[in-house]
Amino acid sequence: MRLMRNIVLAIAALSMATLSWADNAGLAVKTRLQNAGHVLNAIMAAPDKGIPDAVLQQAQCIAIVPTLMKGGFIFGGEGGPGVASCRTAQGWSAPAFFTVAGGSWGLQIGLEDVNLVMVFLNDKGMERLMSSKFQMGAGASAAAGPIGRQASADTNWKLNTEILTYSRAKGVFAGVTLHGAVIRRDAPDMDAIYGPNATTRSVLTGRVTTPAIANPFIHAIRHAEHQAKMSE
Repeated sequence: MRLMRNIVLAIAALSMATLSWADNAGLAVKTRLQNAGHVLNAIMAAPDKGIPDAVLQQAQCIAIVPTLMKGGFIFGGEGGPGVASCRTAQGWSAPAFFTVAGGSWGLQIGLEDVNLVMVFLNDKGMERLMSSKFQMGAGASAAAGPIGRQASADTNWKLNTEILTYSRAKGVFAGVTLHGAVIRRDAPDMDAIYGPNATTRSVLTGRVTTPAIANPFIHAIRHAEHQAKMSE
C-alpha cells in the first residue's frame, strides 16, 4: 500500500513539474514573439534607415532574434533564441522557433544586447531555414543587408545572396556580417507550442495553424509588408 502511494505521489509530482515547465516555456515563447514584433515595428518606424522596401517585397522568410547576446573584443561568440515566418499561399506562416549560437561578426566591442534580423530572399535560403540546422557562411550565402527604405542598392544581392543580415544595437540599425553562426531548431519550444510531431517545415509551409500568442508577431510582418507595398 505504501509503495503504491509513493508511486502515485511521484507521478503527481512529475505531472506538476511538467505542467510548470510547459507554462514557463509558453511564457518565454510569448515574450519572444512580442519582442520580435517590437523589433520589426521599430525598424519600420525609421523610414530613412530601415530595411529597403525592395528587400521586404522579395523576402521569402523573415527571422528575428530579439536578444542576441554578444561578448568579446572584435571577435567573440553570440547566442540567442529567435522566431521566423515564411510566405505561403495563404499568407505568412505560423512562427518556427530556432536558436543562434557561435560564430563571430562585425567590429563591435564588449558585451551587447543586439537585435538580429535575417531576411531570406529565395527558395534556397528558405530551404536552409526549414532544415534542423545550418551554418552561416558554410554554403549559406549571407551578406550585410543594404540600409534605407528607398535605397537603390545594386542588384547583386538579388542574384547571389540567400540571406541578408541586419543588427540593431542601442537604436542604431545597420547591415552586419554574420559568419560561422549555427542556426538550429529550438526543439523544446517547438514541442511546447506545437507538440512533438510538428516539424519546422510543416510550420513554415503553412500546414500548422498559427497560435493566438503569435498574432502580434505575424501582424508586425504583415504591417511591414504593407508599408513596403504602399511606398511603391
